[in-house]
Amino acid sequence: MKKSFKFLAAAAIFAAAVSCASIDKMAQMAENVKVTCEPGVLEAVNGEIDAAVSVNIPADYFNPKAIVEVTPVLVYEGGEAKMKPFIYQGEKVKDNYKVVSKAGQTVKEKVHFDFVEGMEKSRLELRAIARKGEKFVNLPTKKVADGVNNTYMLVKRNGFITPKADAYQEVISSTAEGQIKYLVNSADVRNSELKGQSVKDFLAAVDQINADERTSITGTEILAYASPEGPENRNNELADKRSATANKALKEMAKKHELSEATVKSLGEDWEGFQQLVKESNIEDKELILRVLSMYSDPAVRENEIRNMSQVFTALKGEVLPELRRARLIANVEYQNYTSEELLKLLNDNADVLDEEALLRTATLVKDNDQKEEIYKRAVAKYGSERAQFNLASLYLDENKLSKAEEALAKVHSSDGDVLNAQGVIALRKDDLATAANYFRRAGTPDAQKNLGVVQILTGDYDAAAKTLADVDGCCHNTVLAYILTDQLDKAAKAAHCNDQKVTYLKAIIAARKGDAAGVREAMGKITSTALRERASKDIELVGYDW
Repeated sequence: MKKSFKFLAAAAIFAAAVSCASIDKMAQMAENVKVTCEPGVLEAVNGEIDAAVSVNIPADYFNPKAIVEVTPVLVYEGGEAKMKPFIYQGEKVKDNYKVVSKAGQTVKEKVHFDFVEGMEKSRLELRAIARKGEKFVNLPTKKVADGVNNTYMLVKRNGFITPKADAYQEVISSTAEGQIKYLVNSADVRNSELKGQSVKDFLAAVDQINADERTSITGTEILAYASPEGPENRNNELADKRSATANKALKEMAKKHELSEATVKSLGEDWEGFQQLVKESNIEDKELILRVLSMYSDPAVRENEIRNMSQVFTALKGEVLPELRRARLIANVEYQNYTSEELLKLLNDNADVLDEEALLRTATLVKDNDQKEEIYKRAVAKYGSERAQFNLASLYLDENKLSKAEEALAKVHSSDGDVLNAQGVIALRKDDLATAANYFRRAGTPDAQKNLGVVQILTGDYDAAAKTLADVDGCCHNTVLAYILTDQLDKAAKAAHCNDQKVTYLKAIIAARKGDAAGVREAMGKITSTALRERASKDIELVGYDW
């Protein structure tokens, strides 16, 4: 009996030893456990790192009575980030964790970390503890991946916004005009016409223009017409004669007034003037006349149809036709507006003379943002300028004064594509990417298209970004980046034409992805930015290249 007890006790001790040793064996055999990761190099997208880890557990490795806690840890300069452990149990454990068969299997898990600065130079590892009863063993740490690719963070993400343009004209073109009227079927210039108010006003305007150093007459024209009554051939001849007599009269005027030799045109029957005068008249049947003009293009048919309306034609003979027997005297005038230097001087000396367009132009000339702000506020206060109000919001966005930009934009009453784009930029700056994308799509402007590409890069929709930014003017950097992120390296290289430090850095990445060590050295040799050189020292894209 005693002997039997000793045997049983010995067996129990041996079983206990085997039991404890079994999880030690898991530690000893850990090298047989294979771990892979997809992607092979971790990648940050929209500030987050996601990957799928596969653990291949061989047969006879996982003890049926063991529980294993596996903690994914991302170790980086300055710290480490841990996930909540994944917990697995053997087939004989009565608990609610994921069961791993003694026969072996592959376990797949998703890992997730929030990206923080420093993680670009890091390693992902799995730390595990095997537990059986009260005993536990630390299993060897498994390294899963090295480094985090955060190339997408090179995106220029502030958003593109273009201030509203002014309509300021350095040279303002206008005309001074008078006319000589003729009697029916006559080309004689009457003395009463030369002394009439129309010619007097014309000559007075010419003298005033010539006396003003900011204005000049660039050319003179004579346009001669006939009223559309009677045979067309006769009217064309009549218009020719009127052009000649009007030119002769203008040459006489030029002896006392500074007028250049005129360009003379004979335009025949003046149906266009006829239609305009009818529209402006109070003739009872004018709608009927206008309908005839729209229905028929042949001058003879038009005249015949109108003559058939005898009462109407009588009214036309008295009110409209005499106004069309004429020669127009036209002086083409150019006014030299304020130069940039004059605008800046007037801003300080006499800003009240500046109209809305002049103020908007002056704002583009000053470099001090406080002064720009005051100019825009003046244009808003004095002229209720919507463009100045928008440009004020744009200025605040340039200064990253987000709350001020929102307040200024809220006072813009219109809601065109520029305003929608600006609202999208504000949402983008607030990291509200869904709202920003909605605004950019609604705006439909070139700036909004560039900004939509930014959102698509930030959200990891790289294929869409590459399509959105293809051939977009003024968006070289982000276009190159989108092509890199979609591995379209030849397109990226072709698009990298901007003289910009960040684009040069992207050229280094393109060269690295192509395995072009000389290209990496050439590009990095041109980088003077301390921040970019510091980034390059940690950039997983450039690992293994001597620059």
